[in-house]
Amino acid sequence: MKGLRDIRKRRGLSQQKVALDLHITREALSYYETGKREPSFELLNRMSVYFHVSIDYLINGKEFEE
Repeated sequence: MKGLRDIRKRRGLSQQKVALDLHITREALSYYETGKREPSFELLNRMSVYFHVSIDYLINGKEFEE
C-alpha cells in the first residue's frame, strides 16, 4: 500500500493519529503501510474517505489510468 504511507507523511500525520481516527491500532496501520497485512475493503473505503483519495491511490500511490 504505497500510497497510504506517502499520503500520511505528506500531510504530516503520525501513525498514531491516523490509527486513532480510523479506530485501528498503530501496529495494524504500520502493517498495512509495509504490506505485511492487507486491510478489508471496508477499511480501505474508510481510509479513502479519510484522506480524500481513491482506493487506487492508497494501493498504488497513483490514480487509476486508462
